[in-house]
Amino acid sequence: MTSFAPDSLVLNGKLPLWYQVSQSLRASILGRHADAPLRLPTEEELAGHYGVSVLTMRQALKELEQEGLISRRRRRGTFIEPAALRGAPVKLLGSVDAIVAQQSGERAEVIGHGTAPLPPGAAEHFPDLTEAVTFRRLRRDASGEPTNWAQNWVRPELGARIDLADLERHPMTKVLRDVLGVRISRITDTVEARLADPETAELLEVPLLSPILHYTGVTYDDTDRAVDVVHIRYRGDRFSFTVTVEAT
Repeated sequence: MTSFAPDSLVLNGKLPLWYQVSQSLRASILGRHADAPLRLPTEEELAGHYGVSVLTMRQALKELEQEGLISRRRRRGTFIEPAALRGAPVKLLGSVDAIVAQQSGERAEVIGHGTAPLPPGAAEHFPDLTEAVTFRRLRRDASGEPTNWAQNWVRPELGARIDLADLERHPMTKVLRDVLGVRISRITDTVEARLADPETAELLEVPLLSPILHYTGVTYDDTDRAVDVVHIRYRGDRFSFTVTVEAT
């Protein structure tokens, strides 16, 4: 039986290995093709793929099992749950793979793109630009209910290379890093409570001025230059945010 093939991972020495592996595998699962195999490789094969011990791999799989993304069947193997909830709580944690994992899930619909002047909220991060390529996407859950919508502003030389089909399947962070080859050094996140404006209320099908979670993410390359700014509006009745701080 063919097994699901997870993405690769570059391990970060500052974070627990089991956590990095669980988040990378979570992103692979949520971003998989609809026709991808549901059976995962064995613990030993996954441990070899990620370059960790079997004990570390077991702990990572336990995390995903508790979340309901996988099930472990004695003598049969480990399987992705096809009906796993994709509107799971968003976790703001400490690696690029965690950001990819948090943004993976429902298939996104590109509802607009093109070159546009930078608004104040994005312009401050691009002091050398007056305009950027913008992408607008709407995400829905398995039932078709809208869960969040995002608008990205990307440097023109990068935005011109982005295939819209990739944005329908993957988060922008993954497209920039894994498709375009951008060397991402860090991502800054800001989350605040806001009230739904007319556009957000219409797209997310919520009452005007109802509470939403407004996320701003700024992605920097290895020259410490901002390459992407995103604003994501999450339905306040569907998402919560968790921040984990690891002791050193």
